[in-house]
Amino acid sequence: MSAAESENTGNGDSKGASVIVNAIAVLRTFSADEPLLGVTEIANRVGLHKSTVSRILATFEQEHLVERDPETRRFRLGLGLIAVAGPLLAELEERRVAYPVLRELSEQTGETSALMVWSGDESICVEQIASHHQIKHTTPLGARYSDALSSSVQVFLAQESEERVRSLLSSGTISYPGLDESSLDAYLVRLKDDLRRGWAVNYGETSIDEVGLAAPVYDHRGEVVAAVLIPAPRFRVSTERLQALGEACAAAAAKVTARLGGRPRQAAGRVSGQRQRGK
Repeated sequence: MSAAESENTGNGDSKGASVIVNAIAVLRTFSADEPLLGVTEIANRVGLHKSTVSRILATFEQEHLVERDPETRRFRLGLGLIAVAGPLLAELEERRVAYPVLRELSEQTGETSALMVWSGDESICVEQIASHHQIKHTTPLGARYSDALSSSVQVFLAQESEERVRSLLSSGTISYPGLDESSLDAYLVRLKDDLRRGWAVNYGETSIDEVGLAAPVYDHRGEVVAAVLIPAPRFRVSTERLQALGEACAAAAAKVTARLGGRPRQAAGRVSGQRQRGK
């Protein structure tokens, strides 16, 4: 193969990879808070030309990965994504094992319960049992959280090294409003305290109307593989009930751990930090 042919092949590979990255970026603009988006909105968020976004969306629409709202003509995620994600969710042992425990937890507390997993820099919901109350907080499947004050994010960060936590927060990958050296040190202490207590809490810190509690699920190596989460309206959670919900969340996480054949790591923790939040 000539140098020119090699270069063209390389450029072709690079261009193909770029197209895939752009397509993924378009899908990731949709969220539970903003399920409907227009072409211009998406283009502005991903930094692509509107014509490029339109072509990507047209392909996605053909494959039912997105669908168009008949009234607004804006786009939302389509049911075709379930076919893509279904095999993964079906094979996710933590999700299968946790489901009956989550149902029991929701019946016991009257609040929503959810199972979260860690992607390395985001907490992602893979299962949820919604509260029976008319007023409730939910965590939709696929919802992602990268706020340091989120209780589930705290649970996962408490297992990371101090260096890794500092890097994630300092780079902005994990968001923390007004972060400085002093608040970062305090956050590390908070993570350590969360680990010792066995659960983390977000008492209206990411959303003034919501409380979130989360507790770690361990595998047989003592590694955290998931977190049980309880999101609830703040008006229903007094400081006294907060303790009871935290204990219930930790007990449910321990039950999932046992069903996985796991064992909790001793509360020595990897990080020097504590914190309290919800989702």
